[in-house]
Amino acid sequence: MNRRAFVALVGGVAAAWPLAGRAQQKAMPVIGYLSGSLPGPSAPNVVAFRQGLSETGYVEGQNVSIEYRWAEGSYDRLPALATDLVSRKVDLIVASGGPPSARAAKSATSTIPIVFASGDDPVATGLVASLARPGGNLTGVSFLVVELYPKRLELLSELVPQAKVIALLVNPNLPETARVIPDVQEAARSKGVQIHILEASTESEIDAAFATLVQLQAGALLVGSDPFFNSRRELLVALASRHAVPAIYQGREFPATGGLISYGASFTSVFRQLGIYAGRILKGAKPADLPVEQPTRFELVINLNTAKALGLTVPQALLARADEVIE
Repeated sequence: MNRRAFVALVGGVAAAWPLAGRAQQKAMPVIGYLSGSLPGPSAPNVVAFRQGLSETGYVEGQNVSIEYRWAEGSYDRLPALATDLVSRKVDLIVASGGPPSARAAKSATSTIPIVFASGDDPVATGLVASLARPGGNLTGVSFLVVELYPKRLELLSELVPQAKVIALLVNPNLPETARVIPDVQEAARSKGVQIHILEASTESEIDAAFATLVQLQAGALLVGSDPFFNSRRELLVALASRHAVPAIYQGREFPATGGLISYGASFTSVFRQLGIYAGRILKGAKPADLPVEQPTRFELVINLNTAKALGLTVPQALLARADEVIE
């Protein structure tokens, strides 16, 4: 080999070393964010999720990428969206927006880690083996929303004691609805009030439900805990205002939008925890070893302006228990 050929060979190998080094570096991890809701109303939850991620050292666009998939309330779209994320070989899936998202993600993959937020019992629904030791590739946070329905009915009766007919608005496409209705009916019997079940899974059906509510002369409304309803909170609050119906909701986002009262776990805390778990898993933790978290604190939020507009006097005992009073 002549000198010129030798120099060219050495130079070529040397030039290839940086390329080889870069090829061996791990690419930026990608999180698939799967939600049954709409992006706009879910923005505060996404902010809280990013906050949790940042607490573990991950910042979107800097050292982690997030691909968002929104079913926009059409739960039948979730399986295809989950499959799409799996086909893109994401490093982790965050299943936000209730049990349908978690089930779709679980059906799509048994290997990619999944962090879920679920309103139903994740053990009873088969998502995990146990809360303490989930097993498999899933862990997350359980809202305990099903268990809170009787408490919401109690608070609504305390605020509107004259209401002897109360409507319950539920989404029939949500599996836990079948468990919710008997619990609410039993709580209503103990309170001596009548419960009418109204169903809605589209915006037009929400409009129709409120028309039926007026015909029934219901004195109050218990709005079901559902990602679809959460993403339509402005519509629900507007209809409750238009028909002058006192209503109780799942989270503080409703009173902040003009709703009357809410009781439930803090969405901010739940989604921050999802971000923390996602970051820990990206750093090497196994979902099977991370216990499913459950809220330990629930927020009671009352909008006094809305109460006044409805002609309601909020009992002092209820105001004293409120975590937040909007004036």
